[in-house]
Amino acid sequence: MLDFAFGSIENFLIIISCLFLLSIGTSRLTSTVGIPALLVFLVIGMLFGSEGFGGIAFDDTNLARSLSIVALAFLLFDGGLGTDWPVIKRVLPQGILLSTVGIGISTVSLGFFAAYLLDLTLLEGLLIGAIASSTDAAAVFSILRGRSLSLRSRLRSTLELESGSNDPMAIFLTVGIISLIELPGQSSLALIPAFFQQMALGALFGWGAGYALQWLINRIHLEYDGLYPVLTCSMVALLYGLTTVLGGSGFLAVYLAGLVLGNTNFLHKRSLTAFHDGLSWMMQVTMFLLLGLLVFPSQLFLIGWQGLVISLFLLLIARPLSVFLSLHFSRMNIREKFFISWGGLRGAAPIILGTFPLLAALDNAELMFHLVFFIVLTSIIFQGTTLSLVARWLRLEIPAPRKRLAPLEFLPSRVTKNDLREFAVSKHSYAEGKSIVELELPDGVLVVLVERKDSLIVPRGGTVLEVGDLVICFADRDKVSDLYALFDGGE
Repeated sequence: MLDFAFGSIENFLIIISCLFLLSIGTSRLTSTVGIPALLVFLVIGMLFGSEGFGGIAFDDTNLARSLSIVALAFLLFDGGLGTDWPVIKRVLPQGILLSTVGIGISTVSLGFFAAYLLDLTLLEGLLIGAIASSTDAAAVFSILRGRSLSLRSRLRSTLELESGSNDPMAIFLTVGIISLIELPGQSSLALIPAFFQQMALGALFGWGAGYALQWLINRIHLEYDGLYPVLTCSMVALLYGLTTVLGGSGFLAVYLAGLVLGNTNFLHKRSLTAFHDGLSWMMQVTMFLLLGLLVFPSQLFLIGWQGLVISLFLLLIARPLSVFLSLHFSRMNIREKFFISWGGLRGAAPIILGTFPLLAALDNAELMFHLVFFIVLTSIIFQGTTLSLVARWLRLEIPAPRKRLAPLEFLPSRVTKNDLREFAVSKHSYAEGKSIVELELPDGVLVVLVERKDSLIVPRGGTVLEVGDLVICFADRDKVSDLYALFDGGE
């Protein structure tokens, strides 16, 4: 129940607005001092909660879970919308392994350790492992952008794909283990068909919905441009709800729909992408404030040493074990694997999953929720504040590409099958120090502009590219992967 006792809707709006403005204002400070913004949102929620000076009593677990699930769905859609498929498909096996096998290894290793340390049953320990297993892409990259750092596309895309696609696996394991606890006689083998059903339906509906939404945007010809964001939001909500009701993974569906849509051309692409980026930030602030209000800080102190030990086990043993085993046969070197391990930042999804045992009224549900909340806090503090330092130490960072003052708009796909793409020339890349003619660009690719520092260069065949140049190409979509291989640094 939410008991503000402010007497009117006007007072309610004032308080909520002040919380949002405080969160937004402090996020600017966090980018300067290197504190993750998401940590600040959580702390503000805790400070204004029932045990803080704000005195806002909020204990409606069902409402918090429902609103957080809606927020997470829109966050995943925006994550897919901003994901570049030509880069993602280069690391597709690694991302899928991390989001499936990696989640399973984390769940089992952390589950056995938690059961032993906390004197719980094995299923209860595995439930904690499943809840804490998923990572958070938004947290990782908001930190990197705030510290003016960037990663090579292969590394960045692996983390991005894992974080965008591992929530369905974690949710499936959480719900499945809860059902095994509630029905002790049920065989765990019964979960296998349900898993393949959820993943298959989620992938099918998401892929189809992405192309259907592109077709609809390009052909509906709405009289008012302001209705296009309403259209996309309605489709995201419908897709998640329909897929879930029919037995599929709604989270996987909305992520794939965003991925498909974001890699096609459609009307108002720049404005719609900007809208969903802003909406995702609003959802993040809402979600973390709400979850911060839900927690009782005094409970965190009671499990302090157990939470710290489990967090360190996850960070130093369970997560590295899952990464190195999952990527054993990949071509990534040990430094990249170590950074992916350290970059497995926990965020909102584990806290949301932590409410599932509460709603199921399981024994030790309060312990599980506050333990997972503690794990997320320590993950954001330990990993979030050191992620950029680790990237520098491992020599994996590259200068963050500059943003153009006048972003290029995209033509609808029915007009052209080409894309305007921007590539940053990275250190140690094939393009570094070479003239455009030496690149031997494939047919269907034309370099139209080079931006170097504060000047624009009309390219010629003899134009020599330097590290940090932004190269704008007009290219067939099936050639984009080849261009990333030219401009992206590697070893």
